[in-house]
Amino acid sequence: MADTNYKELLNHITTFIFDIDGVLTDSSVHVTTEGEMLRIMNIRDGYAMKAAVDNGYRICIISGGTNEGVRVRLQNLGIQEVYLGSFNKIEVLDMLLDKYNITAEEVLYMGDDIPDYWVMKKVGLPACPQDAVPEIKSVSKYISHKNGGRGAVRDVIEQVMKVQGKWMLSFDAKFD
Repeated sequence: MADTNYKELLNHITTFIFDIDGVLTDSSVHVTTEGEMLRIMNIRDGYAMKAAVDNGYRICIISGGTNEGVRVRLQNLGIQEVYLGSFNKIEVLDMLLDKYNITAEEVLYMGDDIPDYWVMKKVGLPACPQDAVPEIKSVSKYISHKNGGRGAVRDVIEQVMKVQGKWMLSFDAKFD
C-alpha cells in the first residue's frame, strides 16, 4: 500500500530511475514480421524527462529489454545512463550510487513488475504506475493515478519538480 506521507520524500530526490516496459510503455509490444518488437512511448513522459534533465536531475534507465531504438529515443531526450539487458538491477543501482556519490534516499525508482521488486526495496522513494502488479504496489510509497506508458512518469517527475520549485522554472526561461 502506498505511503500517504510520500510527499515529504520528494524534497530529497535528485535521481530518477525508470524501468521501460510497463513504466515508459503500456507493456504492449508490436511484433513485426521480421520479429522486431516495437514499443510506444508517451510524448508527455518524454517532455517531463527532458525538463528534468535540463534542470540538473539525473535520469537513468534500467531495463531487461534490449531494443536499441529505445536507447536512441532516450538519448535524444538527454538521458545518457541507459542500461538495457540488465537483469541484476541492484548491481546497476549500486554502481550508479557509487558513480554519482548519492544515497539511495535521493533516488525515486519507478517499476511495475517482479524484476523491479528488490531494487525498489533499496531506494528512498519506490513508485509505480496504477496498473503495476500487486507485489510492486505493496512495496511502493507512491502509486501514480496514471498507468504505465500513459503519463505515470510525467506524474512523478512533475510532482518532484513542483515540490522543489523547479517545474515552471524550466519553462519560464525558454519562453521569456
